[in-house]
Amino acid sequence: MKPISFAVAILALGAGAGASATAQAQSSVQIYGLLDAGVDYASDAGAGGKSATRVSSGGMNTSRWGLRGSEDIGAGLKAVWNLEGGVLMDSGGADGALFRRQAYVGLDGKFGRVVLGRSFTSVYDTVIQFDPMGFAPFYSWATSGPATGPSKYGMTTGFDNMVKYAGATGAFKYGATFGFGEQSSGTRDSAKIATAVSYSANGLGLMGTWERVNGNTLAASGRRDETTVIHAGATFETGAFKLYLVGRDYQAEPGNRTLRDVEGKTVWAGVAWKGLPNTTITGAVYKIDVGNVAGGTDADPVLYVARYRYALSKRTDVYVAAAYAKAKNARLTGLSRDDAGFADTQRGVITGVQHRF
Repeated sequence: MKPISFAVAILALGAGAGASATAQAQSSVQIYGLLDAGVDYASDAGAGGKSATRVSSGGMNTSRWGLRGSEDIGAGLKAVWNLEGGVLMDSGGADGALFRRQAYVGLDGKFGRVVLGRSFTSVYDTVIQFDPMGFAPFYSWATSGPATGPSKYGMTTGFDNMVKYAGATGAFKYGATFGFGEQSSGTRDSAKIATAVSYSANGLGLMGTWERVNGNTLAASGRRDETTVIHAGATFETGAFKLYLVGRDYQAEPGNRTLRDVEGKTVWAGVAWKGLPNTTITGAVYKIDVGNVAGGTDADPVLYVARYRYALSKRTDVYVAAAYAKAKNARLTGLSRDDAGFADTQRGVITGVQHRF
């Protein structure tokens, strides 16, 4: 073969291989987001029982934006990644660090998905499907109780320094998330783990989760703080109705044994009705049974909420929600998991618009 003919053959072979690799390595990148803003009123939102009316971000869902993508790398395997940050719609500011919600990279295949970085936990991914209010900032206590009080008796929504696995078999989904403590004192110090399993078929949904969050070992006691959270729940869908029932057990054991353990049991129930076109009407009750409080003066707060949601299109909704919270023994409580109340009751209403892109 002449030298020039050999060179042309090599170039043709290289071009063919490049085209084959390009065809195999299909990739995609998506810009997405959710923008949610409304006007809300809250009683007892300041000292002296003063009320407040304001423009708020995230009535039904936390506003956010993000970038995500995948690349087909062959043999049924994909590389996946996600960067996601929160947005404050009332001010245009960032809700936390730039990509505080999610920042991960990983692999997806027949075995499931494994990612590393920062993301929501397996518990969060599961329990959110069993909250009638969908973890709405206005108003839901599914992630945690009201901001007022010594503890929120809730779960951890996301881990830093994490490895996360998610898989599915038939009607079952399961997952585990481990957050490295990254402490020189030992692998268990500051470590976090979250596991979950769920089942969905024929209108019935069931789930169970377990979470453990460690502190660092205290020199004085040789023990560490340990918080354990367990969920069990069910949903049932029939016709235009979907019913919800979930229980959470929260136990915080301090490494300093001179302190009391913190205990809280949360139960919520709800119903969603979709009997009219483009319309969802939701009602829910959240109740926290606080335990082991000095003097026995537990707040044991309860939250009642109702929401009307109307879909203007596939991407845009309008909504109005109203809620009432009450605590026992003259303890303070509030509607929100983020903003404290200043009385043993609080009433609120929000109306807003949400758009997804």
